[in-house]
Amino acid sequence: MSVTHNGGKSFELVGEDTKHVDNHCMWINPNNNKHWVVGCDGGIYETFDAAKTWDFKENLPVTQFYKVALDNDYPFYNIYGGTQDNFSLGGPSRVLTNHGIRNSEWFITNGGDGFESQIDPNNPNIVYAQSQYGGLVRFDKKSGEKVGIKPKARKGENAYRFNWDAPLVVSKHAPGRLYFAANKVFRSNDYGNTWEVISDDLSQQIDRNTLKVYDRVVSIDAVMKNGSTSLYGSVVAFSESPINKNLLAAGTDDGLIHISENGGQSWRKISNVPGAPNQSYVNSVYLSRHNENVIYVAFNHHKYGDFKPYIFKSTNKGASWTSIASNLPERGSVYAIEEDHVDKNLLFVGTEFGAFFTPNQGQNWKQLKSGLPTIAVRDIAIQERENDLVLGTFGRGFYVLDDYSVLRTIENAKPTEKAKIYPIRTALMWEKSSPLGLPGKAFQGDNHYTAKNLGPEALITYYYDSSYKSLKSERQKKEKKLTKSGSDTPYPSYDDLKAESDQAKEELVFIIKDNSGSVVKKEFKSVRKGVQRFHWNLRYTPQDPVNLSRPGFYNPFSGSREGTLVSPGNYTVEMALLKDGVLETLTAPVSFVVKALNNVEIPAKDRLEKVAFQKQLAKLQADMGITRNLLSDSRNKIRYIKVAIKQAEHPLGSLLAEVKAIEEQLEKMQLELYGDPIKRRLDIDQPLSPASRLGSIGYEQKYSTATPTNTHRESYAIAKEQITAIKRIAEKVYNEDLKALEKKLINLGAPYTPGRGYKD
Repeated sequence: MSVTHNGGKSFELVGEDTKHVDNHCMWINPNNNKHWVVGCDGGIYETFDAAKTWDFKENLPVTQFYKVALDNDYPFYNIYGGTQDNFSLGGPSRVLTNHGIRNSEWFITNGGDGFESQIDPNNPNIVYAQSQYGGLVRFDKKSGEKVGIKPKARKGENAYRFNWDAPLVVSKHAPGRLYFAANKVFRSNDYGNTWEVISDDLSQQIDRNTLKVYDRVVSIDAVMKNGSTSLYGSVVAFSESPINKNLLAAGTDDGLIHISENGGQSWRKISNVPGAPNQSYVNSVYLSRHNENVIYVAFNHHKYGDFKPYIFKSTNKGASWTSIASNLPERGSVYAIEEDHVDKNLLFVGTEFGAFFTPNQGQNWKQLKSGLPTIAVRDIAIQERENDLVLGTFGRGFYVLDDYSVLRTIENAKPTEKAKIYPIRTALMWEKSSPLGLPGKAFQGDNHYTAKNLGPEALITYYYDSSYKSLKSERQKKEKKLTKSGSDTPYPSYDDLKAESDQAKEELVFIIKDNSGSVVKKEFKSVRKGVQRFHWNLRYTPQDPVNLSRPGFYNPFSGSREGTLVSPGNYTVEMALLKDGVLETLTAPVSFVVKALNNVEIPAKDRLEKVAFQKQLAKLQADMGITRNLLSDSRNKIRYIKVAIKQAEHPLGSLLAEVKAIEEQLEKMQLELYGDPIKRRLDIDQPLSPASRLGSIGYEQKYSTATPTNTHRESYAIAKEQITAIKRIAEKVYNEDLKALEKKLINLGAPYTPGRGYKD
């Protein structure tokens, strides 16, 4: 970026030391020419001092990923990919914190434009990443070191023609083996330290300078087609059979497929796939996980102005081909193919306008949406251990579909069951940490970016065969049709309108039980037709006094209203329908496992005992809440009673004395429960209040899986003794003393006060 101060006679660089380059657009404040906003390949930057310093807008999730790759790290796998002009990078699929996934948790593995990354399946610290034109490195995640391992031409050999985005594959059969390709295919058996060439030039070796641009061959000075674009005639897609280590497949940018059945000693060329455009870019070639005779291939012809999806399948190693594009949208080039590792019939494709799946080998396709925008899905990867589907999109970063295994049971037919809960994968459990001090963005401001995180949760996926339709909505639907046709819309009868008014909304109820059959959670969901999912946070429901009010604002210091984590172990969930006050069981219980992460240095020796203590503490906190409410409700009643006594047509007499006695009891309990506020103001010593003890115990150990300390236990015992005694007196005041006073007011004919009947 340059600037002129003399009308264009000379230019000087403005300074972009901490800013990305390749600028595209710019805004200059018309009232302050030192204030600019600039859009470039790195995103959006703002300067207030004419480029001396820059502010990067880091909260825009708009990364363009060419490829996506996954490792097998535990407990959470990592996601890797290469970006347009923003390096290759990796980051966690999940994190332990309560902040979401932050930018700081991602790391760069290589510079330049980033393309296909791969990770050693047995060692997540060995990462391969590349920049444009085959700039391959081996990145050591443990140390952060990287070493260049790009294959170089042999003596006397022409330089290799690497595509902008060269294909890279790590073998599933031999440790340290990887495949890489330019116009030729390379194999290494020692993590890229040495390479052997296992093919000749597999391209058509077309002279690109003889090809027409639009309708004619243009001058060398007209376009920079040989300067800023990929070399032509390269392998751009590669696959190693997961079944047969000697079966390999390669696809080129000029329309060829090559198959080797002997580990690269010889190659068979395929140039005539029926229905595929001539000389089309082979975006993906895929050797099946289930049958070594099955091959999938996707051609991408958008460079010729053709955006149709070209995807084919062969069941005889390429001898014949069948199109499986079927009902894919006619506009939307196919970039990526992925096959489920369990169900051979379940396939996924990424296209220019989204991702699709088929449960029957391409006979029918259905789009995956639900939070996925209309975007180019350039690559797809499956994390087999977790059954996660991960997409690399060109413009909106990565997307993860957690546990897609339910799609294995989907068919293009209406399910026969009325209701069903699908198998539930093991739920990992931990207490979330707060390295920023508070949940969410803490004090980092709204510019601090965090992505959604899958925390300690069970994913419960279910199907129900109908949606709740109220009588009112059904009536209005009929009336809408009548109105549209110009007909009268007759008023409903009294009985019809009364039925609408009395109708209670139906709900689906999910009852979660522990191994002993005790209910630990009830989830209520709207009745809707289709496959749906909810997340259980693996916590009990607090048994505090019911409070229907909602806080006016979010206070991060107040904590969350949530129960303690359940114990690790076996659980079940069943579905029922709550209709007209009757609960109808819809499914048999489905079992699943809750597993605690081994991520604590000094964990509780007995997790069951730890949870039992937290449950006892929660019960005492509920008793404390009951006591607090009793005191509050009693004081509120007294407020009205005092006014009623003054208004009653009766001498004041002894009633005010009874009120005063009750008020003194309430004040005494308040002091015993919370301590004396006047003494606090004067720094006068006083015993630790039970409310303070209880608050400290909860704060100090609720979000920990460690054994409660002896201090916690001793303080709990003291607080329990005190709160139990205060609660007993508070109940007597509310249920006996106040009721006796209210009865006298009724007998005297005093004005009504809230909380009592008018007549004796």
